Amino acid sequence: MNTTILALLPFLAGGLAVAVTLLIALKKSPGKSGEKELPPADRQQTADEQATPPARPPAPAGQPAVTQKPADKKPSDIQPPPDTLREGLKKSRSGILSRLTDIVSGGGMDEQMWGSFEEMLVLADTGAETAAEIRKRVEKRLSGEDLADSAKIKNALMEEVREILQKTAPARPETDGLKVIMMVGVNGTGKTTTAGKLSALFRREGKKVMLAAADTFRAAASDQREKWAKERESDFIGGSEGAAPATVAFDAVKSAGAKNCDILIIDTAGRLHTKTNLMDELAAVKKAVGKALSGAPHEVILVLDATTGQNAIRQTEMFDEAAGVTGIVLAKIDGTAKGGIAVAIARRFEIPVLYVGTGEKPGDIAAFSPKSFVSSLFEE
Repeated sequence: MNTTILALLPFLAGGLAVAVTLLIALKKSPGKSGEKELPPADRQQTADEQATPPARPPAPAGQPAVTQKPADKKPSDIQPPPDTLREGLKKSRSGILSRLTDIVSGGGMDEQMWGSFEEMLVLADTGAETAAEIRKRVEKRLSGEDLADSAKIKNALMEEVREILQKTAPARPETDGLKVIMMVGVNGTGKTTTAGKLSALFRREGKKVMLAAADTFRAAASDQREKWAKERESDFIGGSEGAAPATVAFDAVKSAGAKNCDILIIDTAGRLHTKTNLMDELAAVKKAVGKALSGAPHEVILVLDATTGQNAIRQTEMFDEAAGVTGIVLAKIDGTAKGGIAVAIARRFEIPVLYVGTGEKPGDIAAFSPKSFVSSLFEE
């Protein structure tokens, strides 16, 4: 028996050696058969490790902490800024296009359809005279088979409206120093709101702006403008209630010049254009501004409420006579389906529309461009 055990000892020793070798190999294995463990620098991160960025070591004493720069957004993640002009003309565009489609889809233009064509323009607030003139021009552009082509009729209409608006393209005065803008308009047109919007717009352009309140009739007028000026990081000057508006305007010009401002916006009191004494006072304010600075005001901007329709024509006429209007802002264009008033004013007075108010927020104002306006008015 002892001889048998001694004979088996070599085999038992060999088996034990194999077992030990296998155990050592299993201990070194990464856990899955056939996988090769990568060095730490080359190992891919797990999902949990990817979700949690490594903590930054604290900054050495006396040095500012380093802020990790966020990853750049993909182009598809960046939304373009809203087209405030197109959005503001949504109601006008919808009304015009629906009527225009009904008119030009009949297969040809006869006298009855041309009458409907003019009516469509009148309803959009172009006025009867302007509507008749546009119809005449469109008819002259088209003939024969073109009068049965709805696309060509619409394109001809767009070209005629664009030409009317382009004749009043603004020649904005360039000034080496202070530029003075005088705001005028009747009560309730949004004149004071527009002054604040323009202040914010010029500030975004890097201009140093002062807002002056020459409206000394309303008790809260000066406080309102001062609050807006602070919100828009602009300087402010106002007069006490009942003070002479011309005096406030004169002092504002001197103050803005002393503070090296680029632009001074003088907001005058809203007034009824039918009141002669109030319109005379407006002329006095303009005269005082000219005394304070030769050549000022450089612009007299009339703010019109686009929802008032053809009454805006009369307002333009009276304010132009009293103060010499150089440009127009159409406020509240988003609240009306009658954006054609801009065309009527351009044809009648050849005074350029400079801006369009498209809402109540500070950024809801768009620079007027004939091309953009026509596109926003007639194209989806």
